[in-house]
Amino acid sequence: MVYPIMKSIVQKGYDTEQYCRYASFDASMMQDVEARIAGEELERLMIAAAEYTQDDYFGLHQGQITEFVDLGILGYVMMHSLTIGEALAAYQRYNVILCSGFILDWEVQGNDVLIRLFLQSPGRMSRHCVEDMASSLYRLIGRLSNRRIPLTEIQFEHAAPADLAPYLTAFGKAPRFGGDGTVLRMGKEVLDYSVMYSDARLLSVFEAIAQETKDDLTQASLFSEQIVQWMRKSMPSFFPTLQQTAAFFGTSTRTLQNKLKEENTTYNDLSIRVRKEMAMGYLKKWEYSVGEIAYVLHFSEPSAFQSAFKKWTGITPGQYRAKIMNTK
Repeated sequence: MVYPIMKSIVQKGYDTEQYCRYASFDASMMQDVEARIAGEELERLMIAAAEYTQDDYFGLHQGQITEFVDLGILGYVMMHSLTIGEALAAYQRYNVILCSGFILDWEVQGNDVLIRLFLQSPGRMSRHCVEDMASSLYRLIGRLSNRRIPLTEIQFEHAAPADLAPYLTAFGKAPRFGGDGTVLRMGKEVLDYSVMYSDARLLSVFEAIAQETKDDLTQASLFSEQIVQWMRKSMPSFFPTLQQTAAFFGTSTRTLQNKLKEENTTYNDLSIRVRKEMAMGYLKKWEYSVGEIAYVLHFSEPSAFQSAFKKWTGITPGQYRAKIMNTK
């Protein structure tokens, strides 16, 4: 969700590096495709972007320039869905890839469909975030169907700003402010509109990637997986102890162990898993000797590594390498 902010900054003629310094945001995070930020941090960045560009309608305007690519793999799944209803279902199913905790739902009332946007847990999002979500979704529905979609109602929970003209440009209608949540109301026939770009073959490819990404994110949310990632990143500089790991996660060793127990694992189990996986990876690279691998994995001596590896796998590192050679 940070990439669209940077795109908006550029389109407004500002420098992203200067914005990052203004917002005290570590721009190097943008180079890590697996990096995630908290929802509160996203809100802070949106508010800072509005202040930096002096655009009091930053979120609303950002939504109006949203493209499918801005939604990553989710955008491609929506683009190749059969109907608008199926595209919305994909948004509902895979939005966690972009922003966990933010939910889309809809219901048919008479001749209308009401699309609601809300947080999974109690609380309110910044006006800029909410208006970005609403205007981007409305824009994408129109782009998917290649039709002008008239709204019979648009509602926001926050108070009305002084000038309503930007909303007329974005939605063709002035919103109702101070309502119960964020709602887009339009004719129910919109759900059955065909998606102009629909391609069943590409949909199956992109949906498989989206599901795999979602599963990985869900798995990564486990405390045990966060510890595994921490162990991997610490290597080969050092192999973290229980005490060092607890300190890194800002908790006591007892609390850390209790959290892992809730996920049916232990710190020792995770230590073995990381070393075993890394050992197998290094043994597939012939340029590393067994002694060098033992050193990288922080074993006291090669014989200790060989004993541990045989305990994990039932064979020695040399036998494992020979097995790999015989399967080639």
